[in-house]
Amino acid sequence: MTLIAEDLLLLLLDNVKGTVSSWGSTDVLLGGAVLAELAVAGLVTVDENRSRWRTDKVHPAGEAPADLDPVLADALATIAEKDRAASDLVGRIGKGLEERLATRLAERGVIERKDGKVLGLFPRTTWPTRDSTHEDGVRRAVASALVEGQDPDQRTGALIALLAAVDQAHQAVVPDTGAKKRELNQRAKQIAEGQWAARAVKDAVDAATAATVGAVVASTAATTAATS
Repeated sequence: MTLIAEDLLLLLLDNVKGTVSSWGSTDVLLGGAVLAELAVAGLVTVDENRSRWRTDKVHPAGEAPADLDPVLADALATIAEKDRAASDLVGRIGKGLEERLATRLAERGVIERKDGKVLGLFPRTTWPTRDSTHEDGVRRAVASALVEGQDPDQRTGALIALLAAVDQAHQAVVPDTGAKKRELNQRAKQIAEGQWAARAVKDAVDAATAATVGAVVASTAATTAATS
């Protein structure tokens, strides 16, 4: 089974160009997806969420299985080091995660790695689609919630919540549904705020998405300041 973060990356990658749109860095978003997956698996909890503007401390919970995915195991080890807020963890967990996950997906034949140069000078790696079978299934699951109004399961709900956090839900739905970008993003936010998961899972996912938004905003502000 793929990780939520891997599914998220597949939805954000342009199938032909093999790049993510220029809305921002994916690392913190993917870090949020890993945190959400740990919550869905019952391996982390967060302090009670008392404010939508606060990302509370994350704690390990339960016993991790011996066959836990290495990406999740590494994230869990980071969480276990000491109490940290989700806003801190999404950056730590997400560092270098785009390339790590893309490499794994390429090894499975889902996407392929292409190394080239921009303007013949600057190295660049792209990840165009090789086999879209799995991605198509993920898109159908997301579309069933966003377009058809079906209740998502916990994994799909977490995926939609993460997309909603950065207004990228429209990226997950194929154009021929006829749904407009604004409508899809609004519906995604409604789902993110709904009760699609157990309280403990929902609190952890909310913390992950809030932390992701904060990190993306901070990164964008820093980039703007550096270029002005």
